[in-house]
Amino acid sequence: MYTKGRVTELGEFLKVCRAQLVPRTVGLPESGAPRRVPGLRREEVARLVGISTHAYTRLEQGRAPVPTTVIATLARVLHLDDAQRDRLFELAAAGAREPRRRPVQKVHAQLRRILDELSTTPALVIGRHLDILAWNPLAAALLTDFDKVPAKRRNYARLMFTDPAFRELCLDWRTNARTCVTQLRLEAARHPGDPGLAALVGELSVADADFRKWWAGRQMTGLRMGTKRVRHPIVGDLTLDWDSLTCTADPTQKLLIATAAPGAPSHDGLLFLASWTADPGQPPEDAAA
Repeated sequence: MYTKGRVTELGEFLKVCRAQLVPRTVGLPESGAPRRVPGLRREEVARLVGISTHAYTRLEQGRAPVPTTVIATLARVLHLDDAQRDRLFELAAAGAREPRRRPVQKVHAQLRRILDELSTTPALVIGRHLDILAWNPLAAALLTDFDKVPAKRRNYARLMFTDPAFRELCLDWRTNARTCVTQLRLEAARHPGDPGLAALVGELSVADADFRKWWAGRQMTGLRMGTKRVRHPIVGDLTLDWDSLTCTADPTQKLLIATAAPGAPSHDGLLFLASWTADPGQPPEDAAA
């Protein structure tokens, strides 16, 4: 049963919590302009949580039940201690409504077949929230051993912001990372209140100051695929052209592929890595012969 009084009390609690924070506390830049209200603005909290300002305003005004995933993200974003977090969940319990979760996404069969045919081209399939749905052996050899990443944490943005080895691999890390943020923001605009996306944004906002700043910012980098530079421990520096193909049957799935011009050093590096991947027991020195 939805209890308006309790949710209104929840809104007052959230107002007090955000009033106690300043932008720099959560990694946001200080504009220097006077603020009409103390602490964080509604739109700043909404961006950090991964929901629209309208949705957050309805939450504070007691005009909408609150999904538990959003409450958990709010607790992280607002830097609540254990007692405050317990109080937040207590206030939200009366009006909490479990959101409809979209079914677990599976790679489309046609994309799976394409992956299996690509032996000298790194390729992977990205789904909702930049989840990594499938990959071919060369993509794993180039980027990371995805099999060793738990399925529930197999997400491109999560790797980009929380995996030190993945960060070191990307020579243009800031550009690539900001592109991830842009893609997540576009998805948040298409699916406001998506609990899975809200949880991911909350996790990355707490884990990484750059993500926090870029997510809350207004600038959006372009999504046009282009050249990315990779520093690989076996084949050295590679300059690769990345592009994406959208699945007609499921537009939320995209096939990402990396190529290099034939005869270029990066192309030779991919061929070397492909041959080594085909026979992982062979030492790299022999594979290069």
